[in-house]
Amino acid sequence: MRKGIAKLIATVFYVGLIPIAPGTFGTIAAIPLFYALSFTPLYLYLAITVLIILISVWASGVAEEIFGKTDPGVVVADEVCGYLVTMILVPVTLGNIFFGFLLFRLFDIAKPYPIRKFERLPGGWGIVMDDVMAGVYSCITLHILGRWFFWA
Repeated sequence: MRKGIAKLIATVFYVGLIPIAPGTFGTIAAIPLFYALSFTPLYLYLAITVLIILISVWASGVAEEIFGKTDPGVVVADEVCGYLVTMILVPVTLGNIFFGFLLFRLFDIAKPYPIRKFERLPGGWGIVMDDVMAGVYSCITLHILGRWFFWA
């Protein structure tokens, strides 16, 4: 039962089992969750995001045992965490949702310094925290560009 629940969470209801670009689809799966959370007060958005990160760390660590490898590609809960961090305090528009998606995928794939170092953390922490840091980079970039070019 524990492994089944962890697999369900780590793969975001099996989205991670999509054979092509599971990370991209995992990020897409985060968009409706972000949209729903965008209607909550900031403190609740942040609390739920932290809770999702902690649950994802647990589920991702168990998923490593299930799949028998470090950071299995089918684990996409980390993408959800990273995207939720990306979108902190970002105005909800289709453009921002899309641009946040693009920035997060860019930072998640490129892993500029020191994001890659977070992959070395043990178990689920290493799986999730590099994406959280990619989300931090994306959030900062999105806010800077948004304030310069897009937002009033």
